[in-house]
Amino acid sequence: MFDRLAVLPQYFLPKYLLTAFAGLVANDRGGKRTTRLINWFVKKYKVNMLEAANPDTASYASFNEFFTRPLRADARPIASAKYVCPVDGAISEFGKIKHGQIFQAKGHYFSTVALVGGDVDLAAQYQNGQFANIYLSPRDYHRIHMPCDGQLKKMIYVPGELFSVNPTTARGVPGLFARNERVVCVFDSPHGEFILVLVGATIVGSMQTSWHGIVNPPRSKEIREWSYSDHSVFLKKGEEMGRFLLGSTVVMLFREDSMQFNPKWKATAAVKLGEEMGA
Repeated sequence: MFDRLAVLPQYFLPKYLLTAFAGLVANDRGGKRTTRLINWFVKKYKVNMLEAANPDTASYASFNEFFTRPLRADARPIASAKYVCPVDGAISEFGKIKHGQIFQAKGHYFSTVALVGGDVDLAAQYQNGQFANIYLSPRDYHRIHMPCDGQLKKMIYVPGELFSVNPTTARGVPGLFARNERVVCVFDSPHGEFILVLVGATIVGSMQTSWHGIVNPPRSKEIREWSYSDHSVFLKKGEEMGRFLLGSTVVMLFREDSMQFNPKWKATAAVKLGEEMGA
């Protein structure tokens, strides 16, 4: 009950206007003003700039340039495991997809059909498969990398709400990850097809992929889909596939019997890019 009350104001906030304003601020090249904003953010969220390829906060022309900063080449070694964690963040939930439903938080589930934008045939391929939801907090590294080698099959933009995706909101808003705006990426891999979903949120100015660039804006009211049947996009394990311009959540789906999660994984645990995710 507390969580539902805590998120109640989000239903009434002008989330799209707030997000548009945040995007303007994040893209502003304000010189010393921008540096002050970055320094405030680093201090408030205890961002570890020693991991950044460029630790000098004054050298970033915009907040977005800082927020999507690359890490040092040696900061995130890629494990030899079958699947590696694609992001820095915290595990919201993970486990088995049961009866087409994915566990979100206590008392809340969402359907695979809704998550992928209503594609019943695509969702059916993940019946009894595995899922993982990973939340990226403001302090985290915000580029998304490949959990394994992958050949892109298609990308789907699904319009939706812009609720926050923090743990409190996940516990308080039913169907959150299949309700928010999202970008669904379907890959073939040596271990079978998998789906990686970038979930939007309040003040997430945009989501982008390495092959397409910024997917949103524009923010459409209709589902948009791109096919890559020409096999033009192949990414290696650990290679960057996208990024959030301000933070959010990734959801991954794997087909039945294609992976088993690392037994050390636990809900709410912190994870790092490149660590063993599963076998």
